Amino acid sequence: MKNIGSVKLLLRYPVKSMIGETIETTVITNKGLLGDRAYALIDTTNNKIISAKNPRKWPNLFSYHAKFVNEPTENNITDIQITLPNNNTIYSRQEDISEVLSSAFNSKIKLSSIVPDKVQLEEYFADIKEVKNKDSVADANMAKGTFFDLGTIHILTTSTIKQLKKLYPEGDFHIDRFRPNIVIDLDSEDIGFIENEWVGKKIMIGDEVVLSIKELTPRCVMTTLKQDSLVKDVNILKTAIKNNNGNIGVYADVISGGIIKNNDLIKIIE
Repeated sequence: MKNIGSVKLLLRYPVKSMIGETIETTVITNKGLLGDRAYALIDTTNNKIISAKNPRKWPNLFSYHAKFVNEPTENNITDIQITLPNNNTIYSRQEDISEVLSSAFNSKIKLSSIVPDKVQLEEYFADIKEVKNKDSVADANMAKGTFFDLGTIHILTTSTIKQLKKLYPEGDFHIDRFRPNIVIDLDSEDIGFIENEWVGKKIMIGDEVVLSIKELTPRCVMTTLKQDSLVKDVNILKTAIKNNNGNIGVYADVISGGIIKNNDLIKIIE
């Protein structure tokens, strides 16, 4: 094994496509970070998952913030707090939670921790020439039995962010645009799409957790959207497409779980 860096940030998203929370430590289970994408909003008219991948239909999902009231355990995914765009707060334990959210979104929706038998969402393909099927919407399947798109854990290095900034200096490549779970600071001063080289390999985080790097993470219109202080910028996605086939970061599956925390050393298993 070879040391390659350390954990810089850990991020968890209690509700799919809402703004999540930064945490200091977490338990890695076979379903990823404990509590990550534990809930999703479901459009009750078609039973599809509501996602920021279709901003034409759901334009302000990034105006909603979700966090756990108390740290969840493997046996108890605890109550979450959702802050609405008007700064009002609601809680998953409320009996009228789905009614409140339906009113906020002006659509018939429900908050659920139960994954439908058929897990689908709608994805909008940005209206830019670099995107195939541009300016169209299509159904997309998700990882069966979960609220994840493709992989259980999303990993991103600061080296990749630096490379993107070098390629498009005017762009704000804030980590939040890419919604990773684990952000890694590499020991090397090199910049570039370093994670590309990890696909098919394994990494160890801390003393217990081993992850298998599954595939590159394909980026979509979500990276271009406005959120908090970040402005809408289609050139974020264009930069990824032109320079790395639209991929930023990697997805990983869990081989062995355990506890990880900020500053944990990361080793690549060669």
